[in-house]
Amino acid sequence: MLSAIFFFCILMLVYVYAGYPLLARLLGSLVRRRVWSAEPGEHTPTVTVLIAAYNEAAHIEGTVRNKLEQDYPADKLDLIVISDESDDGTDEIVAAIDDPRVKLIRQEPRAGKTSALNLAMPTATGEIIVFSDANSLYAPDTLKNLVAPLADPKVGYVTGRMVYKASDGSLTGEGCSAYMRYENNLRAWETDLGSIVGVDGGVDAMRRTIYRPMNADQLPDFVQPLTVREQGYRVVYEPRALLYEDALAEVDDEFRMRVRVSLRAFHALKDKAALLNPFTFGLFAWQLWSHKVLRYLAFGFMIGALASNVILTFRPEYSATWSLLLVGQIIFYAMARYGHTMNRRGQQPSRLVGLIYYLCVLNLASGRAFWQFLQGRKQVTWKPRV
Repeated sequence: MLSAIFFFCILMLVYVYAGYPLLARLLGSLVRRRVWSAEPGEHTPTVTVLIAAYNEAAHIEGTVRNKLEQDYPADKLDLIVISDESDDGTDEIVAAIDDPRVKLIRQEPRAGKTSALNLAMPTATGEIIVFSDANSLYAPDTLKNLVAPLADPKVGYVTGRMVYKASDGSLTGEGCSAYMRYENNLRAWETDLGSIVGVDGGVDAMRRTIYRPMNADQLPDFVQPLTVREQGYRVVYEPRALLYEDALAEVDDEFRMRVRVSLRAFHALKDKAALLNPFTFGLFAWQLWSHKVLRYLAFGFMIGALASNVILTFRPEYSATWSLLLVGQIIFYAMARYGHTMNRRGQQPSRLVGLIYYLCVLNLASGRAFWQFLQGRKQVTWKPRV
């Protein structure tokens, strides 16, 4: 029984991180559901960029000007900043930007990003709504690349490509960047299948007419694309729409952010459980199970594999095979621990160690978030990334 548990957990981990991406790539090459995309610059609908901000005085001006300076028709672009009861001068900085295309809305009392987006939507006039984080910087041609796939009437939501930059070469940044490259490849393959199941949130666009208000505790980057899919539209990935963000240098910052995102994702999966029915949503249900449900529960498979391996190793009927497998797991977690130590010292080990470390951070955060989810906890507000 214990050996079956061990092999089941190992197989699930292999499936989640390697098996599913491989299947998605193979099936995607067969299905080939291409997006009928206009050439960048040929499809130029009116666009409203929404930026929810809480105490982002350090970044907000640069972010707003970055959007205003996009290679996109100026008369078809406007921007709304929703200040979530900021008290650090964010409002004053936005108000001082002398451009009629910029509008400031103040949300009081503080209610979080989702409520901020809901608040702004009735005043948004663009045919396309673009969601940007308060510290997100776009490449000059990101907007025109982002809206190009929306020339396809079957596409309702588009996400771009996030590139994390570790300015100091920190370990968390390196691991984060490698993980995002992995995610971006998977999104490209999922697009060939029909729709992707995960977006970045800082470089997203959707049709204004299909936006649906969300509950304050729901994760907009997760719930809104699933709602779009429920309405029969495709959610696709556009790698030419680039977003640059600084990776979090401190693992504590990354961990807190991942716990918050994971907690809200668990609630989102509960709210959108109907999409997990393969008899109704077919291939997309399999994608959602594989890419999200099992991915967020991978911490459980890691615990199960380690715990069962330890017990099997010290059973009376000793087998050297179990010892070798346990040594392999110990080395894996020792590498993660080494990465943690090096990060604390401000040193940078190899990329492999960085990736293993980041993977463990993600799963530890998911484990904590799942416990909070079972306790019924929710998190609505956020703090700026540092």
